[in-house]
Amino acid sequence: MAVAVSPRPAVPLLRLDNGDPELLEELLGVVARVAATGAFTMGAELELFEKAFARWCETDLCVGVSSGTEAIVLALRALGIGAGDEVIVPASTFIATAEAVVLAGATPRLIDVDPETSLIDAATVAAAINERTRAVIPVHLFGQTVDMDPLMDVARTHGIAVVEDCAQAHGARYRGRRVGTIGDIGCFSFYPTKNLGAWGDGGAIITADAALADKVTLLRSHGERPRYHHRMVGTTARLDALQAAILNAKLPRLEGWNTRRRAIGAMYRAGLADTAVTLPADRGAAHDHVFHLFVVRTERRDALRAHLESCGVASAVHYPVPVHATEAFAAYGQAEGTLPVAERLSGEIVSLPLWPTMEDAEVEAVIAAVRAFRPDDTPAGDAS
Repeated sequence: MAVAVSPRPAVPLLRLDNGDPELLEELLGVVARVAATGAFTMGAELELFEKAFARWCETDLCVGVSSGTEAIVLALRALGIGAGDEVIVPASTFIATAEAVVLAGATPRLIDVDPETSLIDAATVAAAINERTRAVIPVHLFGQTVDMDPLMDVARTHGIAVVEDCAQAHGARYRGRRVGTIGDIGCFSFYPTKNLGAWGDGGAIITADAALADKVTLLRSHGERPRYHHRMVGTTARLDALQAAILNAKLPRLEGWNTRRRAIGAMYRAGLADTAVTLPADRGAAHDHVFHLFVVRTERRDALRAHLESCGVASAVHYPVPVHATEAFAAYGQAEGTLPVAERLSGEIVSLPLWPTMEDAEVEAVIAAVRAFRPDDTPAGDAS
C-alpha cells in the first residue's frame, strides 16, 4: 500500500549553505584546506576567527566555544556565579538560556515579558531582584534588541552582572552599539540556522574585560595552561578549528546578509499591514532588528499554519512552550498561569520563511498566502 507523502513546500522555512552553490564550493575548499593540515583543535584557524569576530563586533576580545549554551555557562562561571545564586531569565526564550544557568550551578528566576516584543524590560527585572540575584540575561530574541540602557541602570544600581544572549542577533545594534558589547559579556551561538552559522554546533563570548575572557579561555579547555598544568576545574568546550575556519569564511558576508534580512522584514511589514496577523513591533531607529526570524501573531495560529501549508508555504513556532511551563523546569515552582504574557504569546506566534538569499518572488508568495488567510474560516479540528 502506497504511503501518502506531503509535498515539499514551494517556499521552505529557510535554506542553508547547501542552497547557495557559490558559497558551498568555497566552504568545501575551506574544509579541504583544514583537513589537509590535520589541525582540528585550537590553533591558527580559531585565533583568526576570534580576532575577526571581535573586530566585527567592535569589541576587544572573543573566545570561541563549543555552543551557544556553553557560552552562557562559561560566562556565568567566569563571573563567579553558581550554587546559591539566582539569575534572571525571560520565560520567552529557547530553553538553553535557562538550562545554562542550571548547568552553572545557579537557579534561574524566570520572569514575564513585554506583550509587544516578547523581551524583558527594566521594570520587570527590577521587581524580580532579591538578595540572591547575581545576574540578568537579556535575550535579543528573534534578532531584535532589548532596551538595554534602562536595564543596565537597574543592573548597576543593584550590583548584578549582565550577560547578553545574542544567539539570534548577530550584528544587531542598540543605539548604535553592537549587541553583546553593552553588558559585561555577550554570548553567541553559531548553530547552522543562525545569521552566522557553522556546519555544526559552535559558539563564542565577546567582552572588553580581559580577566573574564581569560577565565573563559581556561574553562573551555580543562583549565589548562600550559599543557597538563590545570589552574581550575574546566571542561571540554572548544570551538573546533574546522568550524572556526568556516565561520571566518562566512563572516565577510554577514553584514550583507543582515541587510537583506532587514529588507525582507520591511517587505513583510509593508505587505502584511492591515491583515489578520499582528506584526513584530516597530520600535524606531534606536532598536535594530536583524530578523533572524520574522514572527507574527494570531489567536488562530493552527488555522494560519494549516492555511499556509495548503498554499505551499512552510512555517514554524519559536517556541510553543515557555520555559517555566516545560517539564524540565517544573521543579522551579513557577506553575502555568504565573507568567501570563509568555504563556499567551506561546500560543499565538508563527515564524514565516526568511533567509538572506530569499528571492523577492518567494517573499511575495508568502505575503499573498498570509493575505488570503481568513481566520473565521477555521477548518474542522483546528486546535487554536
